Order: sequence, then structure tokens, then C-alpha cells
Amino acid sequence: MNPITDLTNAFKKFPGLGNKSASRIVFYLLKQNEAELDRLGSLIANLKKNLKVCSDCGNLSYEDLCPICSDPLRDRKTLCIVEDIEALNAFEQAKIYNGVYHVLGGQVSPLNDQDISEGSAKFLLKHIKKLRPSEIIIATSPTVEGDMTKFSLMEVLKNIKNAKITRLAFGLPLGGSIEFADKLTLHTSLAARRPVE
Repeated sequence: MNPITDLTNAFKKFPGLGNKSASRIVFYLLKQNEAELDRLGSLIANLKKNLKVCSDCGNLSYEDLCPICSDPLRDRKTLCIVEDIEALNAFEQAKIYNGVYHVLGGQVSPLNDQDISEGSAKFLLKHIKKLRPSEIIIATSPTVEGDMTKFSLMEVLKNIKNAKITRLAFGLPLGGSIEFADKLTLHTSLAARRPVE
């Protein structure tokens, strides 16, 4: 059992990390003092402790409501439906959107027999009923699964009458993921959103 090899192999499982990057991280950690390694280990060990799902939107939070839903300065007339926490984080880091979100928790994938669950649909409709937004933005990735998710969402939203339903325009690369888009691309895509047909 070799701790350096084991830790390198563990890091290689992280998205975007190959053998070289994983090795670099391990050798960086070897240069740190015990206190720093203990602190890092503690941060990792406690990452999910006390973590909750926001009761309004599905974002992750350490409170019942996430910081976005509890922020009185957010525009509650615009609701952006995202596939996952990573997509929400991409919008927040780009600082281009001041509305609120709803996190679906994944994409529709007919090949894997995954659809929007009844529970997820009810949770979304409850959120919409509470907010009464004037616009609902469908912010799914420009992939086959993203398109399938959009079509499933349109079925869930078919009885929504008092809100304009739009989708991001695609300066986003076809087949790409929102969390990897740069700020300018996200901004252009959000600004040029169009009604869903």
C-alpha cells in the first residue's frame, strides 16, 4: 500500500484531473505542514455535514433557505430553472443574473430511463406558485439531454398562464455544459433568450 499512489489515484477521479495534475496536487500536499493537512482533511470530512437542500429552490445550503432565496434584493419575478448546482454556480460566479433559481437536480435521459420525477415536478410547481414569476427561464445545456429536459419541462409547465417562458439563446457551444461557459458567453446567452415554442 503506497499512500502517494493511493492519493494520486483518488484525485484522478475528480473531474478534469488526469495523472499529472493529480500527482502535482499530492506533491504539493507533501510540502504542507501537519496542521494544514489536518485543516484540509477536516474541511473535506465536514463538507456534507449539516448540508441541506433549500426548501424553496433545491440549492444546497446550511440553512432551510439558501442565501439566494433569503436575499431580499433578488428579483423574484424572474425564475431561472437550471439542471444542477454547477449550472447555478456558473451563473452566480458570472454575476449576470439577479433573479432566483430552481434546481432540477439533473437532466432527462431517456436512454438511462430518467425523466423528471413526479416529486421534482410538484416541487417546481410549488415554487412557481409561491413566487408567481412573470418570466421563467429554462436554462438547460445545449445537449440532447438538455433538449429532452426542456421538452419535459414544457410538459410540466403547460398550465402556467401568467408567466412568459423563455430559453437561453445559444452562443453556448452545442453539446457543452453551462458550468464550463465563460462569463461573456453566459451573458450573451441570457440576454438573447427567446420564448419557448
